[in-house]
Amino acid sequence: MNNLVSLPRVALGLMFAATCGATLAATPEEKIASAMSAAPPSVSATATIMDWPAEEGADMTELRKGDNGWTCLPDMPATSGNDPMCLDATWMAWAHAWMNKLPLTNTSMGFGYMLQGGTPESNTDPYATEPTDSNEWISETLPHLMILVPDNAMLEDLPTDHTNGGPWVMWKDTPYVHIMAPMPAYQP
Repeated sequence: MNNLVSLPRVALGLMFAATCGATLAATPEEKIASAMSAAPPSVSATATIMDWPAEEGADMTELRKGDNGWTCLPDMPATSGNDPMCLDATWMAWAHAWMNKLPLTNTSMGFGYMLQGGTPESNTDPYATEPTDSNEWISETLPHLMILVPDNAMLEDLPTDHTNGGPWVMWKDTPYVHIMAPMPAYQP
């Protein structure tokens, strides 16, 4: 799976539901620049750039064809944070599973960049939409690299505390578990 165009035309999950029906005011050039700001130029310069669907049931639009196996997406206009992202093929499969609440087994390492930060979210519940007493809400998301591993047992001894100043495991004990590694902010 190289891009999200192949996702079924169903509700795209919580992350994307906020963008459905949103008015997208940015020009294609602004969206491409936003998407490219998610990762280092060595990744984003030749990545495929996709745009979020303008309405529920619509497919994503390819803004620029790439050739390096990465897919970058601009900031989601209906979310509170600046959250463009660049994902490799393993992360694209992960996103498909997560958005459609499907089981997931990673068979290889996967990497995703969000060097502009993101939108507040739960550290423990992949589908939480607001803070609760038990979901370890992350109110400030910093620029980060996301890492998937082929064997979740590799994550057992890693911290889950997002305030530890270094990498941590997010969404532990769910099919969507991954490592969040803080990175320096990227200024295009």
